[in-house]
Amino acid sequence: MQFVPVVDSNQRPLMPTTPARAERWIKSGKATPFFRKGIFCVRLNVEPSNRDIQPVAIGIDPGCKREGYTVKSKVHTFLNQQFHAVDWVKDAEESSTNARRARRNLKTPYRQNRQNRKRGGIPPSTKARWQFKIRVVKVIAAIYPISHIGIEDIKAITKKNCKKWNRSFSPLEVGKQWCYSELEKVAPVTLLDGYKDTYLTRQELGLKKSQDKLSSSFNTHCVDSWVLAYLLVGGAPVPNNKIVMECKPIRIYRRQLHVFNPGKDGYRRPYGGSISQGLKRGGIVKHSKYGKCFVGGEDTKEFRISLHSLDTGKRLCQNAKPTDCKFLAYNSWRIVKPS
Repeated sequence: MQFVPVVDSNQRPLMPTTPARAERWIKSGKATPFFRKGIFCVRLNVEPSNRDIQPVAIGIDPGCKREGYTVKSKVHTFLNQQFHAVDWVKDAEESSTNARRARRNLKTPYRQNRQNRKRGGIPPSTKARWQFKIRVVKVIAAIYPISHIGIEDIKAITKKNCKKWNRSFSPLEVGKQWCYSELEKVAPVTLLDGYKDTYLTRQELGLKKSQDKLSSSFNTHCVDSWVLAYLLVGGAPVPNNKIVMECKPIRIYRRQLHVFNPGKDGYRRPYGGSISQGLKRGGIVKHSKYGKCFVGGEDTKEFRISLHSLDTGKRLCQNAKPTDCKFLAYNSWRIVKPS
């Protein structure tokens, strides 16, 4: 059974409830329904009769292409989510670097190259991956009373006879340590080993993992995230909820000078940005013709915006008027419906 997240009038998360009880609260006016990143929730309008909070853990199974998240207490499994990883930043940074280097070979104003400049910090592609995990956990912690966070610790590989690399270890090591420190601000973090904890516990419980890493089934990634949460709060050895919500981040193309390829008469139109005619890109709007969809790019000359489907991400139109759209909520990922 899927449970409904509950928050009080001050937006503080309480223990989830059953759908039937949430429906009675809504009909009697005791609660108000709302959606948080595609998850149906209720907000209590009265003082709750009980504020007892049970231990609730979130298990995180990191991956290269897909990642699993499970919210679980000792008795119930509240949520299983599988996210597509943010894997486009490296290629975008490479294209930006090549374009900047090409402009330096033209007779046009450009920023001078900063020689011997230490970049420092975390590489953009690595930071984007770990930063997305932090955002997901913060959204979940806003509607569920998270008390523990269990994450499978990824082992970084050192290089032999490479003092410079091993001095700062690796970008992966630096990124994950930063992620762990940020997650500690939400709830205590427990690092678990991929073999000793996840694999052996899964074998002991008799749970099988699918070899299809791109599948959206429970046995692909969420089975590992469920095991991680199980190790923190315990409970029955069999999951009582195997429904998986597959989510995909909405890619917002950042602002750049212009498109790489010129159009007619050599004109290069502006490209990228996070705002389309006053509406936040990726935000959910309601259009009179296309219904609920999310905002894409814009036409600066005609003052029109693009709308995209929430189910498939495909573009529905390029000429929607902003005045015909009613803004509903900000959004950074969409739910992928099973085909």
